[in-house]
Amino acid sequence: MNPQRILLVEDEESIRDLYARQLAKAGFNVTPVGTGEAALDVLKKAQFDILLLDIMLPGINGLQVLREFKTMFPNSPAKAIMLTNLGQDTVIKEGFELGANAYLIKASFTPDQVVNEVKNVLAGGQPINPNPNQQPVAPVTAPTPTPAQPTSPEPQTPPVPVTPEEKPTQ
Repeated sequence: MNPQRILLVEDEESIRDLYARQLAKAGFNVTPVGTGEAALDVLKKAQFDILLLDIMLPGINGLQVLREFKTMFPNSPAKAIMLTNLGQDTVIKEGFELGANAYLIKASFTPDQVVNEVKNVLAGGQPINPNPNQQPVAPVTAPTPTPAQPTSPEPQTPPVPVTPEEKPTQ
């Protein structure tokens, strides 16, 4: 079986080399490029299983690369992962709307974790939290009245505190 092919688009050479080395070590065939224009040129000549795209690139950015790739090859089975430090909701949403399968915040993932997420996406895994170090925010809801919180304006006796051991189970 041939190794799966990855197009790695990252303008920072040291980061590009680091990811390329880790992905190659994991058995992937990696084609690293430093600009969006170079990525589009390579995509016209070769097929890939994964596009690993930085967003902030000189010239054509990673979102535009993905947009043009999807226009040129609408039936391509290639998966796309946005790998960037841009964590704004609007940018993340745009990436997914363009067809990205995952969105990873570079600062939140080690290179080995990036390799694992590439494997996950190739295996058909679900998109993950782009920033695993940030806990999801629970929705804010109004508290429901409890027996300790009077629901009517009538005077009542003060509530008796209940310790966790004494609290009745529901």
